[in-house]
Amino acid sequence: MNLEILENNIEYHFKNKELLKNALIHKSYAYENKIESNEKLEFLGDSILEFLSSKYIYETYKNLREGEMTKVRATVVCEESLYRVAKKHNFSDFLYVGKAQLHTGENKRPAILADSVEAVIAAIYIDGGLEEANKFIINNLKDEIEYATKHVGIKDYKTVLQEKLQENGDVKIEYEIIKEIGPDHNKKFEAQVKCDGTILAKGEGKSKKDAHMQAAKKALENIKTEKR
Repeated sequence: MNLEILENNIEYHFKNKELLKNALIHKSYAYENKIESNEKLEFLGDSILEFLSSKYIYETYKNLREGEMTKVRATVVCEESLYRVAKKHNFSDFLYVGKAQLHTGENKRPAILADSVEAVIAAIYIDGGLEEANKFIINNLKDEIEYATKHVGIKDYKTVLQEKLQENGDVKIEYEIIKEIGPDHNKKFEAQVKCDGTILAKGEGKSKKDAHMQAAKKALENIKTEKR
């Protein structure tokens, strides 16, 4: 696997190439080959991403209030945004996954790709310092942040779904976490949303709140599709 292509894609060349390789090792491959996965790097990268994106939002958008800055960060520091970064740089071509997982296309799963972006952020930080990590984050998420700041007042998916479902009267809307995956430091949650007992959609996220939001988003997409 020629990781130099990926280095060109992300515009950062590692002094320690093993760090980049480690950032791309999924736990399925690590288990098969008795080596360390990218989970610890992902843990560190998540914190670095949150800190540096917060710093950028704070310094760049002086007009935003604290609550608005929190919403912007939540919109940007999420699986969906990181998946787009991974897709842009073809991360799936460079991921090390187990044989069975490769066969089923796990290297293209949004959650796995988003995790690998966080791991690469940590690898860049360890290899080149905070400035290089910051450069990668801002180069790849600046447009997402800009977009989020312009839509910070827009209602979230749960609010929109509630209004949509209650157009013709009161209904009972319930959100439920149905599955928790992974260790405590790196949990993923799966949620479902129900309307009057009927399951509308399911969604995954790194927090219960994000999982609820993704379920609401999917439900809205389903409603839109049904009306076509």
